[in-house]
Amino acid sequence: MAVTKIEGKQFAQMLIEGANNLSNQSKKIDALNVFPVPDGDTGTNMNLTITSGVKEVKAQPANHVGKIAASFAKGLLMGARGNSGVILSQLFRGFSKSVEEKESIDAKQLSQAFEYGVNMAYKAVMKPVEGTILTVAKDAAKQGIEVSQNESNVISVMESIVKEAAESLERTPDLLPVLKEVGVVDSGGQGLLTIYEGFLAILKGETITNMVAQDEPTMTELVKLEHHQSVQSHMATEDIEYGYCTEVMVKFEEDKTAEHPFSEDEFRNELNEFGDSLLVVSDEDLLKIHIHVEYPGNVITAAQKFGSLVNVKVENMREQHTSILEEDKTETPTTPPKEEKKAEFAIVTVGMGSGIAELFKGLGVNKVIEGGQTMNPSTEDFIKAIDECHAEKVILLPNNSNIIMAAEQAATVSDLEVAVVPSKSVPQGLAAMLSFNMSQSLEQNASDMKDAMQQVKTGEVTYAVRDTSLNGVEINKGDFMGIHEKNIISTGNSVQTVAKELIDKMIGDDGEIVTIIYGKERSEEEANELIAYVEDKHVEVEVEVHAGDQPLYSYILSVE
Repeated sequence: MAVTKIEGKQFAQMLIEGANNLSNQSKKIDALNVFPVPDGDTGTNMNLTITSGVKEVKAQPANHVGKIAASFAKGLLMGARGNSGVILSQLFRGFSKSVEEKESIDAKQLSQAFEYGVNMAYKAVMKPVEGTILTVAKDAAKQGIEVSQNESNVISVMESIVKEAAESLERTPDLLPVLKEVGVVDSGGQGLLTIYEGFLAILKGETITNMVAQDEPTMTELVKLEHHQSVQSHMATEDIEYGYCTEVMVKFEEDKTAEHPFSEDEFRNELNEFGDSLLVVSDEDLLKIHIHVEYPGNVITAAQKFGSLVNVKVENMREQHTSILEEDKTETPTTPPKEEKKAEFAIVTVGMGSGIAELFKGLGVNKVIEGGQTMNPSTEDFIKAIDECHAEKVILLPNNSNIIMAAEQAATVSDLEVAVVPSKSVPQGLAAMLSFNMSQSLEQNASDMKDAMQQVKTGEVTYAVRDTSLNGVEINKGDFMGIHEKNIISTGNSVQTVAKELIDKMIGDDGEIVTIIYGKERSEEEANELIAYVEDKHVEVEVEVHAGDQPLYSYILSVE
């Protein structure tokens, strides 16, 4: 059977079936994790992300590939959870840009769309790491381009893409040593492969429910992308070369774009010569730019050639703008008298457990999004929380490496002034909150909070969900593990012994304050036992304890 064109309705079914296949295998992908902790969530994040995309597809009545792809990309963007979900959203954002004008697509156009998506996803990542979902997507797209040069059958081209994606996945341990050590492959790439397999099934007239599911997974996961990458945005003041944080929003005008055709790639390359920390996002109507430069006028002039300026914000990151802030406070409100006046600042953070939520609220956090290790909030969750705060300026504290990209994506999409302080743990988030100063500017607060969180050592005690060997440490299923900054420090069948060994190593020679946050499975008596241990063995160290009520993690520890 030969298929030379993909029509809109068939393309929609491909997306739906790709999501079905991912959903069927998401729990297996979750379980395939280098670290045997009970919160592997790559499959869950990708599944929730693609489900949001499919919801938009089902609401799109048009039999037009470009319009369906645009709806899918929009849903992915708003539903993106975790790094894997954000990267998936960027892959199909690029795909949709490539086919936006096409009612149907042939084999070459399909391959080109995959390649365009890969290029966009790589640009969204500051430090792309090979041996991940990015590599699998890149290798598969390249193979599709090659085969489509001499093959018009869409099925044959998609078969080549799926075959190369599977082979690329098998090669990921050769690119990331930690994968080879544990004998696993990249879970993000595994998730992408399942989506592509769903696409192929529809083209061949099959459905996922009729395909034979594997009893046991043949492949497993990577050290998550969260350890290696983040989107380029909001650098700390002392780390940047360029002094002005510049944000420009432009509404496209037909007469201007006719004279100066807009290409996001070309414009991004043009602006890249001006400064750093660059983000360029556009849709059919608007262009949004964020960049750190020394001469903001150059950016404004470059952007204005495409349309009219909607919003321009330039802030000096080397000096305090106290006079401007004072002027802002005295401006006459433009909202109706009965409408609630916006606060100047609000802080949104992420936490799992009622005790942890109370800790953050006690330090001045306005909104705590429930989530963390086992449930990563989506881009839309952050946007909703930002809006609910009703503030002029908002700071986001993700408190988890795998949530940072979704927070940064929300900051880019939001029309408010939003800064992301990339906290990777609850202790880092708490330390950051202690340095917040209402009288400082948004940029200075973000910088100070980032500095403060770097001074905290984070430790966690949880249990292993399977047997494994990592970094020379033998780990048995059900054993407790003491983890410090993603390194497994101690293991054993006694949670208290493991916690004590972890505390000792974290305190080292310079620890002065130990904070113990105990989870819902641990008692106050057990926490007090750890307090007594620290006070007896480390007499110069102060100890604090809090009931966090967090699931899965018996203890969350910090040392300052």
